[in-house]
Amino acid sequence: MTEQSKPQLISLTDNAAQHVRELMTKSDTPVAGLRVTINTKGCSGLSYVFEYAEEKRPFEEEVDYDGARVFIDPMATMFLVGAEMDFEDGALRSGFTFNNPNEKSRCGCGESFSV
Repeated sequence: MTEQSKPQLISLTDNAAQHVRELMTKSDTPVAGLRVTINTKGCSGLSYVFEYAEEKRPFEEEVDYDGARVFIDPMATMFLVGAEMDFEDGALRSGFTFNNPNEKSRCGCGESFSV
């Protein structure tokens, strides 16, 4: 399988891609995209972390959805395979969310998960 035909690690909804592009253009410094990592935190054990990425790091997976570039930290790969990244803008909470088939449970507030 060539690099071109390799399936993407995660998928992005149109809302997520639009918000990633907006964040990229609003950054004070030039960025190549948004980086997704997983940290140990919260009552369920793991949480999604987002940060600006100035460049792609070695061994990172890259997802490009119409110019919305997301880099997946290599340590997060096994937790994110097959996940869908979305952006929700609600009355009480706004932010990126994941529909992640690897999650076994999620805490009540939605801030952390376990696999």
